[in-house]
Amino acid sequence: MFPMSMTVTTKDTTALSDAELAEMADLCVDREPNFDIGYLSKEKENWVLVTQCREGNKLRGYSFCTLERIGGTPSLLIGLLLVDRNAKSDQTLKTILHDQFRRALLAFPDEDVLLGSRLTSADGFRAFAGLEDVVPRLGYKPTGEDRAWGRRLAKRFGSEKSIDDKTFVMTVTPGPVGGLDYITSKGPIPEGAETFFKGVKPAKGQRVVVFGWAMAEALSSGKLPK
Repeated sequence: MFPMSMTVTTKDTTALSDAELAEMADLCVDREPNFDIGYLSKEKENWVLVTQCREGNKLRGYSFCTLERIGGTPSLLIGLLLVDRNAKSDQTLKTILHDQFRRALLAFPDEDVLLGSRLTSADGFRAFAGLEDVVPRLGYKPTGEDRAWGRRLAKRFGSEKSIDDKTFVMTVTPGPVGGLDYITSKGPIPEGAETFFKGVKPAKGQRVVVFGWAMAEALSSGKLPK
């Protein structure tokens, strides 16, 4: 038998049905981060677009995101992204990101775009492969502007006061907390990424805010994600 290919669709969150929300909740019904249908229904109101990735008829991953300008800066903000933990998790992540970067190019042609999200583990840094000036990163001391960006993103994610702008760790409790939930199946993660998660407790509502720049040239060439 030939392996099934991945297909991806993106639409307005207002078009999500209850059946789709239930299917999305089923992907983590028995594990953290426990995005249940009630929580996903609330997130539906907070974000503009939803991307779903399927292998045949089986949902393998999904994401809530928005394309907007923050202080005039073109931004792709991933409020929530969850990938099924199986042998094709890397392919699922790339398929979702490819469609979101494609839409970023359409929304902001010839402009560099900031990608921002909250990560539950070091594996999530794979989403930033191929981007420039990723913060935080190994061996780099964030500038005052970097720290300001961390606070801006934390505010967009719900609370500017919940972030430590030196470690970029954001703490929100109680209940489910959004972010990028992904465990790599085979690919490497950036060197030193684990250091940013020392002491971080995802199950307690802690996330690491990460951002980087998708350059206009890379977007227009279709070379993202790596």
